Amino acid sequence: MLVLGFPVGPLQANCYVLARGEGEPCVVVDPGQDAVAPLDEQLRKHRLAPAAVLLTHGHFDHVLSAGEVCAAHDVPAYVHPADRFMLDDPGAALGPAGRQLFGDGPVMDAPADVRDLADGDVLELAGLRFDVTHTPGHTGGSVLFGVGTDEGGQLLLSGDTLFAGAIGRTDLPGGDHGQMLESLSTKVLPLDDEIVVLPGHGPTTTIGRERAGNPFLQGLPASDAIS
Repeated sequence: MLVLGFPVGPLQANCYVLARGEGEPCVVVDPGQDAVAPLDEQLRKHRLAPAAVLLTHGHFDHVLSAGEVCAAHDVPAYVHPADRFMLDDPGAALGPAGRQLFGDGPVMDAPADVRDLADGDVLELAGLRFDVTHTPGHTGGSVLFGVGTDEGGQLLLSGDTLFAGAIGRTDLPGGDHGQMLESLSTKVLPLDDEIVVLPGHGPTTTIGRERAGNPFLQGLPASDAIS
């Protein structure tokens, strides 16, 4: 399995490309601000053809290039309906301070074909299976994407729900700290320690490492199973 990740834009959001191997169809996850050029470079280098764009949530640093990528390759974008409005108005979740920083907000063309994600969905794309888990907190429509590797391992594309040593902020419009704690307790902590986490910002980690050392997870009760 081929997994590529690279930070894009001023906020250094991680964009990921997953495929069964070189020369295969692929899935692009979170093509954010200024993602087109580095993404095209990876697609050419590994001879990959996008089959879909997956969005962990609607914040502009994760979605701003989605429309351009979808149009260039004639593929759909998948996002939770609670965050879909941000594809039409990327500045909607910036809050007053962000509006002052960015003026009217960043501008993007929304993908022509946008498909809804729901908790428990299973997406079969580019020969890969993506399990969708809704984790509101950072935004109302934040999701995790779980995917198995050919070697038997498990990956978790966590967006801005979980980082190495941190969690996503909850003080922007649509954020809810109580929901975030509930999502972490019921959707993240029950996961196996060996799962490799590919976060929306920063370095790769594992569930076990975060369970042991992430200060935001300490003291949270873990459900016996994902609800």
